[in-house]
Amino acid sequence: MLRKRIIFSLIYENGIFNQSRNFRLQKVGNIQWLEKNYKFQEIAFSLDELIVLNASKNKKNMQEFGQTLSALVNDVFIPIAAGGGIRTIEDAQYLFQNGADKLVINTILYQDPNLVKELAKIYGSQSLVASIDYKIIDNLPKVFIHNGTEPLDISLKEYLEYIQELNIGEIYLNSIDKDGTGFGYDFDTIQNIKDVIDVPLIIAGGAGNETHLKSGLELEYVSAVATANLFNFIGNGLPNARKSILKEGLNISKWM
Repeated sequence: MLRKRIIFSLIYENGIFNQSRNFRLQKVGNIQWLEKNYKFQEIAFSLDELIVLNASKNKKNMQEFGQTLSALVNDVFIPIAAGGGIRTIEDAQYLFQNGADKLVINTILYQDPNLVKELAKIYGSQSLVASIDYKIIDNLPKVFIHNGTEPLDISLKEYLEYIQELNIGEIYLNSIDKDGTGFGYDFDTIQNIKDVIDVPLIIAGGAGNETHLKSGLELEYVSAVATANLFNFIGNGLPNARKSILKEGLNISKWM
């Protein structure tokens, strides 16, 4: 049985890392600030993977993002998935050259499925993480693209079925409503879509403490839990959470 994973997500915008709440960003600091205050080389043993998302609202500066990613990987010795603004094969290649082990793709899943298929053909499906952002509207989960600004006229279940036909390797499912709240994951929606998931599922949006992480990892159909909460989970938060989860006997790797 594959080990389950604890993943940390960093939200990047125009050279600055941010906290996000319901997809509204609050600036925290640049790469130098991050390295000074949140030393990922020291807490990497508490993580299985790092996701770095470029959430810049205007035209994304892929070169600047790549340079930041390159600086970040010097301190981190765990797999890194990176994305946001990938629109060409060259964009993907550039992120790989600057330290990414996987690509996180979102908008092109809907707008350019042929590119997604080509990326899978070149780099392998295991290199593609399909990021899906959704929000509950009229009691139903609605999919959004373009940094959560543009709704799609398709149900979440239909969209999940559709993207899996594109040969993606795993799914990063993120609740806009729960994002940054620290109130826990949207388990109702996660439960409702489990029957259509045939690839590893990462859940995101809402984790605020180790109990939330544990509750997600206990679900048989969840492969990984992710959090982007800098202030709750950095410092002793992640090591303590991992120790507690290991003590519960859950199927995660023991790094310490």
